Amino acid sequence: MAQKIYETVIGLEVHVELATKTKIFCGCSTEFGGAPNSHTCPVCTGMPGSLPVLNKQVLEYAVAVGLATNCNITQYCKFDRKNYFYPDNPQNYQISQLYLPICRNGHVEIETAAGKKNVGIHEIHMEEDAGKLIHDEWEDCSLVDYNRSGVPLIEIVSEPDMRSADEVIAYLEKLRLLIQYLGASDCKLQEGSMRADVNLSIREMGAPEFGTRTEMKNLNSFKAIAHAIDGERARQIELLEEGKAVIQETRRWDDNKEYSYAMRSKEDAQDYRYFPDPDLTPIVVSDEWLSEIKAKQPEFRTEKIARYQKEFDIPEYDIDIITSSKHMADLFEATVALGREPKKVSNWLMVETMRLLKENMMDPEDIKYSPEHLAALIKLVDDKAINGSVAKEVFEVVFKEDVDPVQYVEEHGLKTVNDEGALRKTIEEIVAANPQSVEDYHNGKEKAIGFLVGQTMKAMHGKADPGMVNQILKELL
Repeated sequence: MAQKIYETVIGLEVHVELATKTKIFCGCSTEFGGAPNSHTCPVCTGMPGSLPVLNKQVLEYAVAVGLATNCNITQYCKFDRKNYFYPDNPQNYQISQLYLPICRNGHVEIETAAGKKNVGIHEIHMEEDAGKLIHDEWEDCSLVDYNRSGVPLIEIVSEPDMRSADEVIAYLEKLRLLIQYLGASDCKLQEGSMRADVNLSIREMGAPEFGTRTEMKNLNSFKAIAHAIDGERARQIELLEEGKAVIQETRRWDDNKEYSYAMRSKEDAQDYRYFPDPDLTPIVVSDEWLSEIKAKQPEFRTEKIARYQKEFDIPEYDIDIITSSKHMADLFEATVALGREPKKVSNWLMVETMRLLKENMMDPEDIKYSPEHLAALIKLVDDKAINGSVAKEVFEVVFKEDVDPVQYVEEHGLKTVNDEGALRKTIEEIVAANPQSVEDYHNGKEKAIGFLVGQTMKAMHGKADPGMVNQILKELL
């Protein structure tokens, strides 16, 4: 009997915390961290009689993301109440959008192994986040922190168009970059500002009907998402091969154990008893305001890559890495605008910056140094005021503390010694002290000069110009 071939069908619900300074329906801070329950008020803790007022910036970000993902904007829309009890949900309902979501029927284009592919977006709606439960194992109790309650979210609901973990990651990467370029969110998975729930089912290849889907939560890294997809696919195939049914349910993925386990049976819309929120007026997005938001859309990565290829003489690999972060692309362009050569700027970003980011486990968005200070450092090297090895030392301090490199070099006496007389005197002493290396060089061992250069640099505390050192050494030898 021929072995059955199964196809995986995946749709995503992606929650994105928006980068507003205040919450969706009140003036409390959205800042990450803070003492528990310190960013709260009667509105976001669900006190009776408190009334929500929509933050206009939330609506603007939602519309901007909708335009970037080719959605139709719902110019007359409303908020609804989604009713459910959960300890971190203070009102016992969540303000969301069911009937008239702000954005509908969009798509994004992703790159796959088989070429380009469109992933449909069913809708994007605005809603408020819930609080956070903290489980205290020592006291054997759960505590609630409402700082996150009322933080504005958009939920991006895809069509079930993805067929593998690779396609899912490509889609999430595309969404993350679009949203970061808009400045609508930092999309940091580790801080929960971008979260994905995976709806997955399997069916026999060629079957017209979808299988029974499960939803997986608790996915806070691309690695966890890929593992969860592969794990759930294998679990569902095993059930079907054993003649058992897949149950529609919500499952929680444990990335340490690489296993998902059932949380609850999957709810449908009717289980939430949605109804229009009576405290919030309908939203009308005028044609004029929609045109204003369209006009403010930034140059996205795809357009940026095309422009860099025409404008800057740097390799495609460099362009790909630099444009994968909005902050790094801005830093690159601003430093070049200050008169530095594109390839030299690119080298500092691609080599030293990437090395320090990796060592410090930081994202490109966490880079603190200014384009002015990077430009000043490159100029110091161009003017031969410092050599390459001193420049790397100085850059480490610039990277960590964003110091002025010119001032730092001056204060720490790191300027290259260009006094040929003093340099020649030191080199003569090195040559006299190393007759064996001199003899080796005269016997055709070119590497011997490298040793003498090293000894000279050591004697000059790294502050000599290597080119000048080489030139004088060859003269003397």
